[in-house]
Amino acid sequence: MNLEPDICYAAMQSRDTRFDGVFFVGVSSTGIFCRPVCTVRLPRRDRCTFYANAASAEAAGYRPCLRCRPELAPGTSRIDAVSRTAARAFTRIDAGALTDGSLETLAAELGLGARQLRRVVEQAYGVSPVQLAQTRRLLLAKQLIADTRLPMSEVAFAAGFSSVRRFNHLFQLRYGMNPTAMRRGAQPAEDGRIVLKLGYRPPLHWDGLAGFLASRGATAVERVDGGVYRRTVQVGDITGWLQAEPEPGRDQLRLTVSDTLVPVLRHLLAGVRHLFDLNASPAVIDEHLGGDPLMAGFVRRAPGLRIPGALDGFEVALRAILGQQISVKAATTVFGRFATTFGRPVVTPWPELNRAAPTAEILADAGLQQIIDQGLTQRRARTIQALAREVADGSLVLTPSADVEPTQQALLALPGIGPWTVQYLTMRALGQPDALPESDLGLLRAAGCDRPAELLTRAEAWRPWRSYAAMHLWQSLALSD
Repeated sequence: MNLEPDICYAAMQSRDTRFDGVFFVGVSSTGIFCRPVCTVRLPRRDRCTFYANAASAEAAGYRPCLRCRPELAPGTSRIDAVSRTAARAFTRIDAGALTDGSLETLAAELGLGARQLRRVVEQAYGVSPVQLAQTRRLLLAKQLIADTRLPMSEVAFAAGFSSVRRFNHLFQLRYGMNPTAMRRGAQPAEDGRIVLKLGYRPPLHWDGLAGFLASRGATAVERVDGGVYRRTVQVGDITGWLQAEPEPGRDQLRLTVSDTLVPVLRHLLAGVRHLFDLNASPAVIDEHLGGDPLMAGFVRRAPGLRIPGALDGFEVALRAILGQQISVKAATTVFGRFATTFGRPVVTPWPELNRAAPTAEILADAGLQQIIDQGLTQRRARTIQALAREVADGSLVLTPSADVEPTQQALLALPGIGPWTVQYLTMRALGQPDALPESDLGLLRAAGCDRPAELLTRAEAWRPWRSYAAMHLWQSLALSD
């Protein structure tokens, strides 16, 4: 966004939620920075300075507001990114890449030198990669302090700090108070679980989003009960569970996670935001799509429909391959067999939710006959085995930080994977807003098109939001069934 001060100040005056997370405002009279939707008394224009991200505001010497809580602001949509490389770096840093590894390692993974990566990030965001990582750690720690009763040592390590002493020093230096002073009024602890809030820009069509996810999973892995989404989680060797539901009257999700997931919390939160597409700008998307006569009715019926993402891109890829040329219900049944055979047991508060999704590493080591025995042809089993081996050894990365075109080419090179699967994974695993599986029979039927070429022509009016248009078309079929 162009941080034109008069435009930013007008957005503050209106408290327009479309600008939440797009910029932050530093107030010179208080030394605090806020979200543009903050409900405090509007400061005078001459006291306001505007920043593209929280790290820039912190670097200028401002402390985060305790009322609007900048750590709850939605992130930046990938379509808004100034630079694709900078956006990929930001995504990796947000998920903890500089906590678990070095700047040099991250740069090498992105095909850059460390100095070049520093320059790219600074040009796009106004701060260095290290400053971005540091701010992300501090804001996550602030959220854990405010929303949980975790001991300060667990807060420090969950947020990515290497020592409690370093955490206390940096927190005091940046925020002007001891971490324990911020804990007053925190919610009581719940045994075995942690409750957090995740902000988003309204509207959010929760029923469509959660329903899509649950209808394509397996009841042992994920399910929706009474509008509450629940699923098992595995990150490395750590397992646990999560549940999510909208907070009534607020533009936030209430996220509950098992305390077993505290060591991987920073990775999990980035994954959850991708899973529920919480960084989207739905009002902008709906306005654009609503200008097309075909889409207008769909948007009115399902405002704020999101792209269901993925906690694990391999899991979505596995489901996509299992679903080739069979019904959603049949694919769900087969995926359930895979979860029972290859997924790790997980203890949750719900007895029927008890298996993690199969990992790439497990299926890469599985025998071909084992995979066939789940109800697959030899050809499809070979596709799954080839995909699993590529993901397990790191040759193929199915996350929003992946470079899109090389990833698409790598997928197409695998046996049994064609354009439909590639476009579907580009939407869900890579989080791209302008993908379109144009050969999908459901999309063709919902759009009233006879051929994929006709749908592609029709979809030109939906750019750069064709992924969202596809979701509206699928949703229209679900509502009509």
